[in-house]
Amino acid sequence: MDEVVYTCPDPAEDDIEILRRIEGDLPILADISGADMLIYCRLAEDQAVVVAQAEPHSVPPIYVEPVCGEMIVAPEKPAVFDTLETGSSTRDTQGVLAEGAPVVQEAQPIYGVDGRVIAALSVEKTMIEEERHRHRPIRFRKALERLQAMVLQGELEGLDTLSPFGEEDGILLVDRRHRIRFASDIATNLYRRLRHMEKLEKKELSTLDTTGDTLVRKALQEKRCLEEEAQEGNRVWIRKAIPIFAPSDTMPLSRRLLRLPRPPDRTVTEVLILIHDATAARREEKEARIRAAMIQEIHHRVKNNLQTIASLLRLQARRTGSDEIRQVLLDSVSRILSVAAVHEFLSEHESRVINLKDVSRRILEQLRQGVVSGEEGIRFSLVGPNIYLPTQQATACALIINELLQNALEHGFSPSQGGDISVELEDGADSVTLRIGNSGKGLPEGFDLERDSHLGLTIVQTLVKDDLKGGFELRDGQGVQAVINFPKIPLGGELKWSDIE
Repeated sequence: MDEVVYTCPDPAEDDIEILRRIEGDLPILADISGADMLIYCRLAEDQAVVVAQAEPHSVPPIYVEPVCGEMIVAPEKPAVFDTLETGSSTRDTQGVLAEGAPVVQEAQPIYGVDGRVIAALSVEKTMIEEERHRHRPIRFRKALERLQAMVLQGELEGLDTLSPFGEEDGILLVDRRHRIRFASDIATNLYRRLRHMEKLEKKELSTLDTTGDTLVRKALQEKRCLEEEAQEGNRVWIRKAIPIFAPSDTMPLSRRLLRLPRPPDRTVTEVLILIHDATAARREEKEARIRAAMIQEIHHRVKNNLQTIASLLRLQARRTGSDEIRQVLLDSVSRILSVAAVHEFLSEHESRVINLKDVSRRILEQLRQGVVSGEEGIRFSLVGPNIYLPTQQATACALIINELLQNALEHGFSPSQGGDISVELEDGADSVTLRIGNSGKGLPEGFDLERDSHLGLTIVQTLVKDDLKGGFELRDGQGVQAVINFPKIPLGGELKWSDIE
């Protein structure tokens, strides 16, 4: 409901609640009717405004853009103003233009709690859809008119919970004796997929469709809208059942408008059955689940293989007699485990995006357990929001964070010197900033990043420039702070230099 409704003079607070309830039922009504549904409230004597809108899924909508909040004057849609003024239905007013196309409009009054007309429902169809509707059987057209009246009177329970009705969905109209009174061409074709080749009208539903027959029986008994999914041979069908009540003039207007429980003796004369063939969608969902499971298993195996390699390198490091070679091997172990951390997250979640904060926490924990002893007094901290990145960027960030943390441990503190190492994450609108700092020694005098970088910093610069398309700098002060800033890649996309130039 558009907020403009609160500026309209007619609807009171209770009336607006009625409009909201009607708005909730409009989408499926628009689908079945093949029409755009708009609720208009009066702004002034010759002005009205759209406060709610529902577009059909079964046919192309009339309006390309949303029109909620748009104002009209009387000459544009006289049917709306006639209904707001007189409280009567105005049908078949032709020549209304929407986005340049002629449409047929029908306006119905919406009443408030005190019986006043507070709004008008405009049902708008293209001329083609109106002609198609006129050629449908009178019984189906009357059922549709009754359904529209039920929505405006608040008689139906559960209509707003039904899934949308699409252009490839079929319709059956079934009477109280479970006899098919109307079958759309699409419904007929759907049943042909189940090898029912005969004409459906006048057939007992139970002879064609026991599942649908059971759903009709439930709708007749429970007198509310229902939706069920079931396997039909090699097909998967979703059926929606909408009971159509006999008109009743015995229910007080205020009771109808406030949607108080209806008397138990209300009569269901017919049931609309909407049929959707979900076979292809369910097959795609199953294939997607299988693909996701396979991908997760691959990541799990990659993680295990990386951890095995890391274990072999640790073993080699313990056996070597050279301190320099041992340190090179342990540095390689740390790099491998930082990549393994990314694959571990990918193996645990179906999503192809990684939470950078979780990866950072895992890398800090690995360093705390494998490199830093408790006696050294090094304290780690991690601050910042959750930042979700595609795998490519997350892997590069994991390696960068690992290298900079290793660099801080190796060069930032003297033996037995305690201190703080921090990782700070900052999520900008279109970019990410990483700050990794330490409270230890500053940069050596005359240090030049391009000239004096060792292997670890060279890896960082390469990853920032080539993989992240970002910038990197070292700031000297109370310790050293490394700052990396890079643009976000749209999830599922790939960043090129041309995107940021």
